[in-house]
Amino acid sequence: MSRPLLFLDVDGPLNPYAAQAERRPAGYTTLRVPREDLAAVARLGLPASRKPLRVWLNPEHGSALLRLGYEMCWATTWMGDANRWIAPVLGLPELPFVDFGDALLRERPDGVHWKTAAVVDYAEGRPFAWVDDEQSELDQAYVTAHHHAPGLLHHVNPRIGLREDDFRTLDDFARTLGPPRATG
Repeated sequence: MSRPLLFLDVDGPLNPYAAQAERRPAGYTTLRVPREDLAAVARLGLPASRKPLRVWLNPEHGSALLRLGYEMCWATTWMGDANRWIAPVLGLPELPFVDFGDALLRERPDGVHWKTAAVVDYAEGRPFAWVDDEQSELDQAYVTAHHHAPGLLHHVNPRIGLREDDFRTLDDFARTLGPPRATG
């Protein structure tokens, strides 16, 4: 069966990093990740920091995401590290991830987000929803021009993270696509 893809960003949607630093949102737990344990830090040549990265995660989000019926995929700078640090807290299985390669954090001259082309390429014409906090109208225009299946770019406020309305929107989008098709 072919289900639509759900591309998940971590920082913003799952980790409301822009919330008041001293006020962990209700229902969230705090995870401290040693920066030197993150592959992206080494890959980008960023200096290691003694201070661990603070991540707020809501364990209930995992079961809510699984109920949506999408085929999930990480679309985050965390890439494979999301399976090590994020998935266990949320109760998610190991998920595939978009490998951004050399495009990781590289600004594009046309203003399209650096993730967008890789997400479209990964989808290979399949319907998808992409949950992130950094999309713009330029990204939607790129998806419309280069992806010939339904694509929902769903913006999540990084101060509050995923909420019930976001899950409802994702569920509604999947329902508009109809039942999954058999592949063969």
